[in-house]
Amino acid sequence: MSASIIALMGYISWTLILLLALISYRTYLSMSGNFAGLQFKADGTDVPDFGNRLTRAQANCIECFCFIGGVLLLAIATDSMAITNGLAFTLLGARLAQSLVHLASTSNIAIQLRFALFLIQLGIVVYWLIKLFAKFF
Repeated sequence: MSASIIALMGYISWTLILLLALISYRTYLSMSGNFAGLQFKADGTDVPDFGNRLTRAQANCIECFCFIGGVLLLAIATDSMAITNGLAFTLLGARLAQSLVHLASTSNIAIQLRFALFLIQLGIVVYWLIKLFAKFF
């Protein structure tokens, strides 16, 4: 199996793991009586700090899927995985690290580290797109 396929499956799995963690966290708050009602604010402002960070980390994975997952899917669909395979695990690692830093802290240094990890992902995807454009045009 190619690195691109594994990275795409890893990205999707990580997004689902974060979603399950968020569901578990909100269920725990609700069952323990620390969370009033069945309301749900998509931005996470209705839960304590960790819940907010978890909400945002999961939402960030979804927000980035359109360009990360999209390019990986394009490479897979057009048999262009030779373009994406070399950096697929680097991109997945940066994605996982960005989420973990997001969960750990909102300090200035953590925010800067998250941004650096995002830039790594963005740079890889831009590089892949340039290579894909060169292949097809």
